[in-house]
Amino acid sequence: MVMTAVNSFFDWVTRVALLNVLWIVFTLLGAVILGSFPATAATFTITRKWVSGETDIPVVKTFWECYKKDFVQSNLLGYILSVIAYVLYLDFVFLTVSPSKAVYFLTIPFILIAFIFALAVLYVFPIFVYFDMKLFQVLRSAFVIMILHPLQTFTMFIGCLGVFVILWTFQGLAIFFGPAVLAVVIMMPAYKAFQKINEKKVLRLENNHL
Repeated sequence: MVMTAVNSFFDWVTRVALLNVLWIVFTLLGAVILGSFPATAATFTITRKWVSGETDIPVVKTFWECYKKDFVQSNLLGYILSVIAYVLYLDFVFLTVSPSKAVYFLTIPFILIAFIFALAVLYVFPIFVYFDMKLFQVLRSAFVIMILHPLQTFTMFIGCLGVFVILWTFQGLAIFFGPAVLAVVIMMPAYKAFQKINEKKVLRLENNHL
């Protein structure tokens, strides 16, 4: 029993490490600028399949297929997020360098908006690989689901914070357990939120037929 658990643990460690290496390789394959977002989408696709019980999928083959399929859309999505993040960064710079004391009143609203945006971003790629939606529907749904499912959102936040602390403490692990571990930590609560959404849809359809 103990050996089975140990073997299962190391099997999952190997899978996650492989997925992380794939993320790095395919990010570099796209010269980082064009490769990071498709690699991220492919990583979330793999973790979605794992979380849903498809644990025996060919990881490399599936990753490559998803990388190619979502190359354009994932880059568009990623750069929309990047533009929004850059605008928030410019706002932050303005707040920090402005000599006017009036900007102090904008600090709290800015922090709140930036924090909400960061939480919503956690849902973006899970939604992208789970639902068949247009890009702006993905962004809108990310904000809505983030607000309507606070427990899953809080779990994501704490999980990501824990991963960052561990990787900061043991920085050598980032090569093997960086983006892939974050994808797993994010995808698990996101998947639960999506299941609840699907259950509500089913109940609504059943009630409509009564």
